Amino acid sequence: MTISQDRAETIGIQAVAWLAANDELFQVFTGATGASEADFRASVSDPDFQGSVLDFLMMDDAWVVAFCDAQGLGYDMVMMARQALPGGGQVHWT
Repeated sequence: MTISQDRAETIGIQAVAWLAANDELFQVFTGATGASEADFRASVSDPDFQGSVLDFLMMDDAWVVAFCDAQGLGYDMVMMARQALPGGGQVHWT
């Protein structure tokens, strides 16, 4: 199953908003990426940035579960949204 680019961007924006509202995890993200709060606010609608937020969330299953539970999404939606955003295609090594 695949999702549309629009649906992926909607989930990406939801992820950005959810992360911004989670003070502890937001600090982990900004510390890991070097992004400032201003960078974060300026990049909300950028699909590349949304993809980076989804990549970050997928580093920990507990983060995926918390985000998906808060948004009423299936747990597989984060990966599907990531694949539909820029840079999310699977790497083929052959």
